[in-house]
Amino acid sequence: MSTELVREVQNVSIATQSQYVIKRKFWSIFERVFRVFTADGQLIMYIKHPILKMREEFTVHADEAQTRPLLLVKSKQIIAINFSYEVTDIATHQVLGAVQKKGFRSIIRDKFLILDPAGTEIGYAEEQGASLLRRFIPWLTSKHAIFVGGQQVAFIKQRFRFFTKEFEVAMSPSALDPRFVLAVALLALIAEARREDAR
Repeated sequence: MSTELVREVQNVSIATQSQYVIKRKFWSIFERVFRVFTADGQLIMYIKHPILKMREEFTVHADEAQTRPLLLVKSKQIIAINFSYEVTDIATHQVLGAVQKKGFRSIIRDKFLILDPAGTEIGYAEEQGASLLRRFIPWLTSKHAIFVGGQQVAFIKQRFRFFTKEFEVAMSPSALDPRFVLAVALLALIAEARREDAR
């Protein structure tokens, strides 16, 4: 059980925030736990991402007790090169969009296509900076950017920390649901974690 002090606030609105911090432990065995905080330390998302599961699927909760589900993120395939993940609002059952990983293009630099609920490509998320070096030197910090309609809507920058992975997320106003943008960021960080765990 984590000993990290977590401050949960019931009524914090994701729509009014522009700065977030995502944290996870450096190493994982059976599951990866991600916590998303507002800039002032309020927990707004809690994710247990299973490692040993045939079809990748996980729920984004609003609390660590996992009593308030927000989103369902589910892979459309069991085996594929270009995995596609559908993000659904659990309360309304509305599909917010999908994220498709570009398999071969992600060998040197991770890249994901962002699709609207109808399946139309509207943007992409891409690893930034010295991506090739990070394949060989894992303690180099990472950066990712999310673009929609040719405009950058989010930037994810890793902070160097011992024993934990910590990422700053800066978001700009856009037509996308901010929960969907955070889901895109989480999928990018999950891909990075999967690559690190495979070493």
